[in-house]
Amino acid sequence: MKTLLKNAKKLAATNEFEVCEILIEGKQIKEIAPIISEEADEIIDLQGKLVLPGFIDVHIHLREPGGEHKETILTGTEAAARGGYTTVCAMPNTNPVPDSKEALEALWGKINTDAKVRVLPYAAITKGLKGEERTNIKKLQELGAFAFTDDGVGIQTADQMLSAMKEAAACGAAIVAHCEDNSIVYGGVTHDGEVSERLNLPGIPSLSESVQIARDVLLAEAANCHYHVCHVSTKESVRVIRDAKRAGIHVTAEVTPHHLLLNEEDIREADTNFKMNPPLRAKEDQQALIDGLLDGTIDFIATDHAPHAAEEKAKGFIKAPFGIVGLETAFPLLYTHLVETGKISLQQLVEWMTAKPADVFNLPYGSLEVGKVADITVVDLEKENVIDKDTFYSKGKNTPFDGWRVKGTPVVTMVEGKVVYKEAVHA
Repeated sequence: MKTLLKNAKKLAATNEFEVCEILIEGKQIKEIAPIISEEADEIIDLQGKLVLPGFIDVHIHLREPGGEHKETILTGTEAAARGGYTTVCAMPNTNPVPDSKEALEALWGKINTDAKVRVLPYAAITKGLKGEERTNIKKLQELGAFAFTDDGVGIQTADQMLSAMKEAAACGAAIVAHCEDNSIVYGGVTHDGEVSERLNLPGIPSLSESVQIARDVLLAEAANCHYHVCHVSTKESVRVIRDAKRAGIHVTAEVTPHHLLLNEEDIREADTNFKMNPPLRAKEDQQALIDGLLDGTIDFIATDHAPHAAEEKAKGFIKAPFGIVGLETAFPLLYTHLVETGKISLQQLVEWMTAKPADVFNLPYGSLEVGKVADITVVDLEKENVIDKDTFYSKGKNTPFDGWRVKGTPVVTMVEGKVVYKEAVHA
């Protein structure tokens, strides 16, 4: 099977556009050239739109098994495809948790049956994400676990984290951490700052995140382990990670679109679509995150796509679950509000959503080159759209970005040469 993408443009190293056509044979890119005359079984006219490597998101929640009322592997990967993502990594806070051979094999079975894009599942660090009994990291890695995390829960004891890091290091696996010291969270539901005071809500101190990162980077140094920090949100966290990298510690980090684009001042009222963990922090934290991306302290962008049912989010700010969805809105939001405003370049944004996460986790994806797998995302940089949560493919409609005007919407997504999304049509 040969597919020819005609009348496209691609991003050159100079951050300028080049006219191109792409020939795909089977699952691979066979040729990229200004004009390709070879015959093809299928021709797709892209009408001047931009072709990019398929996006990679190493931090999403698919909820299945156990949380199918929030999301399923099918609906979550349909949302991913619509957002231009070709590879996603699913967090293990499901029921059952992928903490055993049986649970991980069952999860792989469901992924292989239902997923519309490539799904790489995490396995848990501790049984049931309870922070007590450790899982068999070596065995779970042999069964295809992408990396190891108790995401949603910080590992509370240094002994437990050091032990996990040593085992992960021995088999070349990464430890991925939601960093939160429960002893200083104090029941908080939003950032401990001006907005928590104005809305009379208990606040989550920045220190609850940064102090655990500071502990963990020293443990990672001792264990000689790859340690990856999830959804960095505070200026202190950025400082700790920057210092750790300068010291030669193998630490990497991610930031979410919502922490880049919003801060606590955007929470005008107790709207649970603004409730996430870590919370939206102060304006200076937001700027530190952008600066951290630009200087390489933070390695890439991940959505932390966290769908919830409407009735769960309707329980009020204290009782509603943390989290927002992000797969279908990430690229257009970031393109419109960071690239078009001149804060970052398009080349930087693309790298933070493709090549950088691939490099950090040694994935053979994230590039648009001859001989590479044909994971391709096509975006329309010209047409303006309005984000409408009611059109989401995800079951989750919990977003603070409903009604925002954006450009850069993905219109075609291909995984291994196969079209898995085409604008306005389920593929």
